[in-house]
Amino acid sequence: MAKKQINILAIESSCDDTSAAVLQDDRVLSNIIANQKIHAEFGGVVPELASRAHQQNIVPVVEMALRKACISKNELHAIAFTRGPGLLGSLLVGTSFAKSMSLALQIPLIGVNHMQAHVLAHFIDDEEQKKPPFPFICLTISGGHTQILRVTDFFQFEILGETIDDAVGEAFDKSAKLLGLPYPGGPHVDKLAKTGNGERFAFAKPKTENELDFSFSGLKTSILYFLQKEQKANENFITENLEDICASIQKTIVDILVSKLLLASKTTGIRHIAIAGGVSANSGIRQALRDAESKYGWTTYIPKFAYTTDNAAMIGIVGYQHYLKNLSSKQDIKATARLTVSES
Repeated sequence: MAKKQINILAIESSCDDTSAAVLQDDRVLSNIIANQKIHAEFGGVVPELASRAHQQNIVPVVEMALRKACISKNELHAIAFTRGPGLLGSLLVGTSFAKSMSLALQIPLIGVNHMQAHVLAHFIDDEEQKKPPFPFICLTISGGHTQILRVTDFFQFEILGETIDDAVGEAFDKSAKLLGLPYPGGPHVDKLAKTGNGERFAFAKPKTENELDFSFSGLKTSILYFLQKEQKANENFITENLEDICASIQKTIVDILVSKLLLASKTTGIRHIAIAGGVSANSGIRQALRDAESKYGWTTYIPKFAYTTDNAAMIGIVGYQHYLKNLSSKQDIKATARLTVSES
């Protein structure tokens, strides 16, 4: 008798991207994302504008995801959604929609931890990525989070280290702002770094009491003072040296991340190393992880680009794992802006 296939509709609305996906078991049938361009005008995400845009986008995005997957709403077995962490107004839009659809279809509702989803995106069945075995170490890097995790099962996460101030995505974006680059700045730094000399300029690598923790605020200050000093001598310093500055900033950040991962690997004895989160799309970080395979004897796991930034497919794979364990949420589940990675 053939195994029953499980169809999950997933909804992600934690920040400024409205996304819906349909998964059949652990395979992605569709993964639709509506980006919000308006925030670029303000140099950062405006929460009120984000929640309004989610309200406008969520119905057409869900309809498109179902249509592309060739799945009708009556063929769904569960609705998974992001309950946190994130911007509360944005989360409420996705939560309310998921609750209503679950109730109307009389199918299970599954609240998903956004941070767990970034990590577990590695378990989506896709030929462009491989699945890590348990236990593995995962470096989760995004605009709001920087953590090193020991992952021993689908829902067992231990934080080995985390940022004590800015997240790595903030470090990229704030550095880009100092250089006059558009928001979001991280991708612009990455692009310019490809043609620059990363050895040319040296920046601070702040130390922390717990050696596996991160600190990026000192790096930003180091870059600020460096640029102020150089611009006093040459007002065109940034434009004349932009590629080398970006390459040096990126190399500094990558060196910090890899050194922490190396220490975590030595401390735990785990050599299966993964990265996750929006900043894992950075080409310098990806290349450093590939180089580490031969240099340190690691097996590294790099997510497909489509599963790095906020997307509903990663919510769906967590929802699927919950469904297999017969774990669902009640209708009184609440969206929450703050949620640790170990909370479901």
